[in-house]
Amino acid sequence: MMLENMRLDRFTRDSRVVFFTGAGISAESGIATFRDPDGHWSKYDPMKLASQAGFQEDPELVLGWYADRREAIRKAKPNAAHISISNFQKLFRHSIVITQNVDGLHERAGNKSIYELHGNIHRHKCNGCGKQVELSNKKMRMLNYCECGGKIRPDVVWFGESLPLQMINEAFETVSSCDLMFTIGTSAQIYPAAQLPFEAKSKGAYVIEINPEPTPFSPKADLSIHDDAGSALPKFYEEIHAQLN
Repeated sequence: MMLENMRLDRFTRDSRVVFFTGAGISAESGIATFRDPDGHWSKYDPMKLASQAGFQEDPELVLGWYADRREAIRKAKPNAAHISISNFQKLFRHSIVITQNVDGLHERAGNKSIYELHGNIHRHKCNGCGKQVELSNKKMRMLNYCECGGKIRPDVVWFGESLPLQMINEAFETVSSCDLMFTIGTSAQIYPAAQLPFEAKSKGAYVIEINPEPTPFSPKADLSIHDDAGSALPKFYEEIHAQLN
């Protein structure tokens, strides 16, 4: 039993639960991460493909690279960890997903109440006024302009850019009042998002970490499981579901 040392009586269907996810959960669906030896940044210069400077210098190179990533992501499918989150959200009435991922797999898996801290690669926005813009697949590889004259870009957070202030503030407010938090597949190294599990822990939440490798947060976690999320999270769901029914 994974939860043999966990006080299950402190959790009910009304407990406030947060699922905080990073690139590791998507890697199990075959989506390359940025930090792995064979990941995105091992082959490309991030400052040329994910920065304002790179976009201004060669926008079509940037747009083409994002179009290739988008096509690869569309071929991927939500995995057992994503599905388990959907099951958990049916079990707990108050649950939120906070993700650093831009691939949209949480939504495709049926997850609800999702905060996408770094944006969504399937959306586009104006680089000038910030308005969201719909583009056909054909147009995604070429430079397009907004009505205001600004260039259309992927709606993701680039290097050197800040996370949306309202969203990150809401994320911190949510974790500061949660009862149970799962931190899943994240290296806990990218701030300010990496601070979220520390915030939850400091405010009294029970925090479970699931990650193949130890992270800076591991010593603080109430329970740290070094395993793939697709293997560990369904087991957590089965055990907690059995206790609450």
